[in-house]
Amino acid sequence: MIATLDAVVLAGGRATRLGGVDKTALGAPGNTLLDRALRATAGAARRIVVAGAGSRRGPADVVWTTESPRFGGPVAALAAALAVPGPAAPALLVLAADLPEVERAVPALLAGVDRAESADGWLAVDPDGRDQPLLALYRRAPLAAALAALPGGPADASLRRMLAPLTLARIPLERSLLADVDTPEDLRAAGLEPGD
Repeated sequence: MIATLDAVVLAGGRATRLGGVDKTALGAPGNTLLDRALRATAGAARRIVVAGAGSRRGPADVVWTTESPRFGGPVAALAAALAVPGPAAPALLVLAADLPEVERAVPALLAGVDRAESADGWLAVDPDGRDQPLLALYRRAPLAAALAALPGGPADASLRRMLAPLTLARIPLERSLLADVDTPEDLRAAGLEPGD
């Protein structure tokens, strides 16, 4: 992991399609979805997890915060991460906490990043050409400027609309790296069950 980036793990969703379970706790002890995300971001200058109070477990070096309002969506979560005090790296690795293959996905994403490129960020893109803005590397300054320019503030704002002014490069990744856990079918496909 490149030490000139901060890693932001977004773990504050409601998981309504899974009955409101804490998705980050899914998996065997020591190998939950949150454990995987934290291993994938080891070596970042800072690791910031945006989550509810019930999800706060992990290494001592992890910085925890909560979006405002609670369940305010990914833009509110990014705003909370950007507001964390302390030395800030010039780039942010942003990832959702519900990616079972995150330990393979993050290196694949970072391998495709050309830091000399004039892009404001690099997004994973699936084989169908769909952007994956929650598996991405963003330059901090343009991301913060796009956030500040939102007319109604970050709560319930559209992430795609916020990112629209940015120049974003696309990094194609295989579908298996981008699978997330939103439904009971996703749980079974990933070999995860609540409480495992």
